[in-house]
Amino acid sequence: MTDFFDKHYQEYDEWYDRNRYAYLSELEAVKKGLPKKGYGLEVGVGSGRFAGPLGVDVGIDPSKKMVELARGRGVDARLGSGEEPSFKDSTFDYVAIIVTLCFVLDPEKVIAESARVLKPGGKIIIGIIDKESFLGKFYRKKGSIFYGHARFFDIEEVVQMLKTAEFSKFSYYQTIFHHPDKLNTIEKPLKGFGKGGFVVIGGEKRSTP
Repeated sequence: MTDFFDKHYQEYDEWYDRNRYAYLSELEAVKKGLPKKGYGLEVGVGSGRFAGPLGVDVGIDPSKKMVELARGRGVDARLGSGEEPSFKDSTFDYVAIIVTLCFVLDPEKVIAESARVLKPGGKIIIGIIDKESFLGKFYRKKGSIFYGHARFFDIEEVVQMLKTAEFSKFSYYQTIFHHPDKLNTIEKPLKGFGKGGFVVIGGEKRSTP
C-alpha cells in the first residue's frame, strides 16, 4: 500500500478539495471525539488534512510523499507504520486513526500498538466508513482507486478489536448522511451510529494494570 499511496498521493489529497463539505463534516465529527487538550498522535497521518487543523502534535505514515504533504501543512509528520510505531510506552494522551484502519495490513496490531503508546486513561479515536452504512455499501459495490484496496469494518468489528486491546467507555459520533459529492453544506455530527456513512468511535485505555 505504501507504493500505491506514493504513486497516487496527489489524487488522494485532491479528494478533500473536490468533496470539501464531506471533508469538513468529517472534521467536525472527529473534533467531537478528540480530547480538548493533551499530547496526541495520528496514525496514518496522510497529507495532514486532519492533524493540521486539529492541532495533533505528531503524525506517522509509511508514505514518503504523504509525509511531505503533511509537513507542508505544519504537521510534525514522520515516516512510520501503525504496526511498529517507534515511540516508548505511555507516550501520548490520545491516538487518532482517521480513515486509516481499512488500509493497514494488521488492524489488530495497529490498535494494540496504539494502546501501548497511550498513557493509562488515554483515549483512542478511530474514524471509519461504516461497512453497513449506505456509503460503505456504495464503495464496496462501486469501488474507487483508493477504496478498491480497502478492507471495510462495521462498528461492532472495531469495538471488538478495541475491547481485545482493553479499551472501554466507548463513544460514537456520525456524519455524512448524503453522498459526499452531493453535499453543499457541513453536516453536523450526531451521537450514535447507524445513519451516517462516517463514524468516529472513541475509547479509553484501562487506567490500571
